[in-house]
Amino acid sequence: MLKLVESELLSLERYARERTQFRARVMAHKKNRQVNVGPNTMWLFEDRLTVQYQVQEMLRTERIFEAEGIAEELAAYNPLIPDGRNWKVTFLIEFADPEVRRVQLEKLRGVEDRCWVQVAGFARQYAIADEDLERENETKTSAVHFLRFELDEPMVAGLRAGGALAAGVDHPNYHHELAALPANVRSALISDLG
Repeated sequence: MLKLVESELLSLERYARERTQFRARVMAHKKNRQVNVGPNTMWLFEDRLTVQYQVQEMLRTERIFEAEGIAEELAAYNPLIPDGRNWKVTFLIEFADPEVRRVQLEKLRGVEDRCWVQVAGFARQYAIADEDLERENETKTSAVHFLRFELDEPMVAGLRAGGALAAGVDHPNYHHELAALPANVRSALISDLG
């Protein structure tokens, strides 16, 4: 997929006028791109539209309108757009209670490296995690990680031929999997592949 460029973004004024409709469109779009793997992780498979929304929201929140600032946001978020041979995922660890979250983030160190996808008939593909910066330290992991899953031609062909797509986490303190992603998510992900 092509990276976003400044000319594709809405000005702050135009975004303010169109934000409600744009946000509704993006939220409907995300329903076909997210799954919960177990009770406490949510995976959002990013694409150009989800990334554009994040950039637009950052520009709005930070009141960024100068070319240099816009370029910095694009440089930060464009790496989340898949390139046609991979999927990029924002991986969220969710515990509502702050104390429970603190304890669980300590127990889940390294969880980002134990996330996988699997096309039926092929080996699991484990995530390449947090390429932008380290998101854990010696005591705990972060609640947000960025994952990349690489797929080869036979896997893509297997998906296009109707093969099931599974996803999971096999960390010692968090072991959950989806034997088959929902059809709407699978379809959206196949459309991401060039």
